[in-house]
Amino acid sequence: MFRVTNWTGEEINSGTRRAEREKKGQNKREGTEPRLAECPLPKTPTYLFPVMFHCIPLWRCNRHVETIDKRHCSLLYVPDEIYRYSRSLEELLLDFNQLRDLPKPFFQLVKLRKLGLSDNEIHRLPADIANFMQLVELDVSRNDIMDIPESISNCISLQVADFSGNPLTRLPQTFPELHNLTCLTINDISLQVLPENIGNLSNLVSLELRENLLTFLPESLAQLRKLEELDLGNNELYNLPESIGGLISLKDLWLDGNHLKEIPSEMGKMKSLLCLDVSENILDYLPEELGGLVSLTDLLVSQNSIEFLPESIGKLHKLSILKADQNRITYLPESIGNCESLTELVLTDNQLQNLPRSIGKLKRLSNLNCDKNQLTLLPKEIGGCSGLNVFCVRENRLMKIPSELSQATELHVFDVSGNRLSYLPYSLTTLQLKALWLSENQSQPLLSFQTDKDPETGEKVLTCVLLPQQPCESDLKGSDNLARFGALESLVNGMADDTWNNTSTNRTSTIHFLDEDDEDDDEKGTLLRRATPHPGELKTMKKAVENLRNDLIAAKALDSNKNEKQAMFSDYLQECRIPHTNPPPRTSSQNWAVPHFTWAANKERQPRGPPMFPATKNACGCCSSVEKKAQNIEPSEEVCFPVPLLLNKLMLLPETLSIK
Repeated sequence: MFRVTNWTGEEINSGTRRAEREKKGQNKREGTEPRLAECPLPKTPTYLFPVMFHCIPLWRCNRHVETIDKRHCSLLYVPDEIYRYSRSLEELLLDFNQLRDLPKPFFQLVKLRKLGLSDNEIHRLPADIANFMQLVELDVSRNDIMDIPESISNCISLQVADFSGNPLTRLPQTFPELHNLTCLTINDISLQVLPENIGNLSNLVSLELRENLLTFLPESLAQLRKLEELDLGNNELYNLPESIGGLISLKDLWLDGNHLKEIPSEMGKMKSLLCLDVSENILDYLPEELGGLVSLTDLLVSQNSIEFLPESIGKLHKLSILKADQNRITYLPESIGNCESLTELVLTDNQLQNLPRSIGKLKRLSNLNCDKNQLTLLPKEIGGCSGLNVFCVRENRLMKIPSELSQATELHVFDVSGNRLSYLPYSLTTLQLKALWLSENQSQPLLSFQTDKDPETGEKVLTCVLLPQQPCESDLKGSDNLARFGALESLVNGMADDTWNNTSTNRTSTIHFLDEDDEDDDEKGTLLRRATPHPGELKTMKKAVENLRNDLIAAKALDSNKNEKQAMFSDYLQECRIPHTNPPPRTSSQNWAVPHFTWAANKERQPRGPPMFPATKNACGCCSSVEKKAQNIEPSEEVCFPVPLLLNKLMLLPETLSIK
């Protein structure tokens, strides 16, 4: 069924059409017919849209292009078609190509506001860059540009500039005239000095100078009142100007990887500072004025020579992360408990002997790492760290874990490997632990525990196969007997070691190894301990055995007559009867080689001919079977082993081989 609509799109029937025709004729006679301009437009069906717009010449619209993205296109030169849009092009991205030069027509794109040329092979920036007076963002990082033209100061609209990764050694003297510059990144360019008037960049918000060769900072740097980010990491700075405290808007300051010996006390005036990184320096202490950084959230002082933290650190109520690993810290101030916002505390590789009782006030602390210290005891207040999730005290001197640790109900990872624990408190069973590490060689994060009683207190405790623990390697240096090993001493002497630090014991081991030159012991028994070959010697032996096997295979393939074989074999047997002599002693410089010898009952080695053929039954009447080998042989007899048995001797008793 079809519907009929009028020119306005309304559905009509036959009666309606007749009425409209009559009305239209009457209006025409009376001259009141509506004009076309007053008529509403009809509703065009959507299926007609492609047909209508197909008729419009699109090439007339393409003249107005604002953005061109040609990144990762392996371009060797700037495409010529880009110049067609010089009147409208505002954003041009040519990053990650192989461009080497910028032609003169390139600088006619005067409407550019954003230009990306990073990761190319551009050698120089022409002075024509001054034509880009409307340029806002410029990225020429990771090229081969050796100099920045003085005319860059004409780019008065420039706000963001990145010159990182170029072989630059200086900035032009006119560079500070870019007063609208807000973000300047010049990392890794071998920069040795900053312009003295760099303070004229009054609108600068972010300044990155990482991985350069700066040895000092100009005093005018303190004039950057709007500066919020300053990265000076991995330079050659030996000191900081006192005027650096004038950067009152600074939020992030990175000074890691320098040669700083001290931090100026004026830095305590940076009330807006959120992150301070002074790791990898040679600092001996932190000033008390550090407590003035009331907004500080991240404090990184790792890899220095700091012996203590200032008491004023307790004033940093917003401090969330404190990393002080690889220092010489011997104690923590009690004021550390006032840092109620602390969530991560890293004290690895210091000289801590104890933790302050106030550490239990850190309710938000989730990660506490005290590995590689000298802790002998944990405070009972450690259980007050109700938010503790990861607790690492690996390689310390702990002999006991407080049962109050079970109050840290959020604890999931507990690492106590490398300590001196004999047992664990039974209260730890109330925790929902996901990993409990007792040894470096532990194969699974959780083990099966058994209950036992503490012989001193009678309390129920937990034990397992890894308890009691063995001291770490650093505690075993200089040990001369097995009594220092605790658990191993229990196995050897049949006694339990109750005190891990008992240095007065001087028990002799029940295990005794025979000396190689002990002739009396050699005559008493038939089982001797031979020195284990060095892995390098084993490799040489293996190669020698493989060469021997290849020689045997090649010998079998020789197509010679039977008489020649018999003659060679007779000569071989004659050589086996050569009287044996003692071989020269082996030195450490000799390498293992394939020996040509015969075995004698008196353990002396004798030379023999090259093993060209396998032995069957020699002139002495000795059979090649394993049973015959085990029989008692007179000292004057000579025994020739076949090749397979010879190979076994090579692998099992390497010390009896003669070295060629």
